[in-house]
Amino acid sequence: MAILSRLAFVAPFAAIVCASPAFAQEPEQAPTGERVNMVIAYSEDECPTASQPGEIVVCEILVEAERYRIPSNLRQSDSPENESWTSRVEKIRYIGDFGTMSCSPAGAGGITGCTQQMINAAYADRAEGENVRFSQLIEEARQERLSTIDADAAAEQERVEQIEREYLQRLERERDQPLPGEDELPAPAAEEEPGK
Repeated sequence: MAILSRLAFVAPFAAIVCASPAFAQEPEQAPTGERVNMVIAYSEDECPTASQPGEIVVCEILVEAERYRIPSNLRQSDSPENESWTSRVEKIRYIGDFGTMSCSPAGAGGITGCTQQMINAAYADRAEGENVRFSQLIEEARQERLSTIDADAAAEQERVEQIEREYLQRLERERDQPLPGEDELPAPAAEEEPGK
């Protein structure tokens, strides 16, 4: 029992130490080669701008009063997840499923299914959660950028063509100008043909 209580005391600190390098990681790389930077900020000034051309920055701005509060989805809830472990174990005790992958205290290997049930429940909560859905925000930012890409490309092409036209006109003007120090030659006199 003492070992279990020590493990319960040390486990949160180990999790914090193991998770600390995650804060220093680079923004994640999308499958399309774009870099995605997801940020939660409390004012427009804190939102970073894209530092590279292929980077998408998704910035959710929360109210300043929410900065040091517990997230709203964790404050109060009547959901079954808030039920104590004692009553959960009591319920599991009387369920008929037992054996491997059953999440049952009875039978050999019954505990093996509990982890999978908790993982499935966590993914279901995450999919239905009211918090920020970064994948949806990333897709909206990508669509917004792609919606202007044709207009931007057309404007860039027009600008390049204008620069090329100006360059060719300047070359033609320079070609038609006399060279420095070159005098204009007199026009040739009309010669009469012999025999006329």
